[in-house]
Amino acid sequence: MITLKSAREIESMRESGKLLADVHIHLRDFIKPGVTSWEIDQFVQHFIESRGGIPAQIGFEGYKYATCCSINDEICHGFPRKKPLKSGDLIKVDMVIDLNGAISDSCWAYAVGDVSTEVIDLMDVTKKALYLGIEQAQIGNRIGDIGHAIQTYAEQKGYGVVRDFIGHGIGPTMHEDPAIPHYGQAGRGLRLKEGMTITIEPMITTGTWKMKMDPNGWTAYTQDGGLCCQYEHSLAITKDGPKIMTSQGEEGTY
Repeated sequence: MITLKSAREIESMRESGKLLADVHIHLRDFIKPGVTSWEIDQFVQHFIESRGGIPAQIGFEGYKYATCCSINDEICHGFPRKKPLKSGDLIKVDMVIDLNGAISDSCWAYAVGDVSTEVIDLMDVTKKALYLGIEQAQIGNRIGDIGHAIQTYAEQKGYGVVRDFIGHGIGPTMHEDPAIPHYGQAGRGLRLKEGMTITIEPMITTGTWKMKMDPNGWTAYTQDGGLCCQYEHSLAITKDGPKIMTSQGEEGTY
């Protein structure tokens, strides 16, 4: 079921999103060679809880961690672990926060130390693809317009667009209707309405978009071992256009 949010509910989600963005901003200085994704997860959990929030991923369908930390060829849902990051790695940190009942969800990517031009270019294309999708999140547009903008841009640049994991409605629970694919045809799909709150979270690959699953049942990898990058925002559909709720006025910078 799709729930349309009031201005008050959207403002509450925005406050949750500000906290989430603050975590990500602090991770910029925390993430460096030698740090483990386990330490990142512990940092995030403490940061959220010390500011009155709840790391909402803990316990979700049995998941045990505050974050998903996906490295290099991991597409998403990577478990935090105690292996140190090395210079050249690409890590994506995804988290969900519940602040006074308001949910926010965002993933940012981080370059670890000195990275290759391949990593830099992939991060740049993924970020731009996200914002092209967000630009289409207008009242009266259709869900297919979002996916089409992302897919067209990424594929023109020579990258793959993951099909198996997509964006979604959000609030008052973590995953709600509608589904938001990052591929598709313009002018197709559900029409967007004022008050919808959704995530857009493209996962862009240097090779095939096809994935394989880890035996842990959670972590997805690229089939060919190519890199994958992801950026994600939660946003509200408003009469004034899409309003990003998981930022602190730093759209486009990360």
